[in-house]
Amino acid sequence: MLEEKIKVALNDVRPSLQADGGDVEFVSVSSDGTVSLKLTGACGSCPHAQMTLKNGIENYLKQQIPEVSAVLGV
Repeated sequence: MLEEKIKVALNDVRPSLQADGGDVEFVSVSSDGTVSLKLTGACGSCPHAQMTLKNGIENYLKQQIPEVSAVLGV
C-alpha cells in the first residue's frame, strides 16, 4: 500500500522532471520509510540531481505521505 502511494505521488512530480528531459523511477521502500529512487535521462547525470531528490522529491513525498522518512538516490 505504501509503495502504491509513493508511485501515485511520483506521478505528480514526473511532469516537471520530464520537462527537463529526465524522469524518476521507483526502486524500493524499506520498512523504516526510506524510499530509493533512480533519476533517469537528463536528471540522472545532472549536477543538481541530489538537490532535486532532497529539496524537491523528498520534501513533496514527506508532505503527501507521512510514512516516508527519507529519499535516497541509487
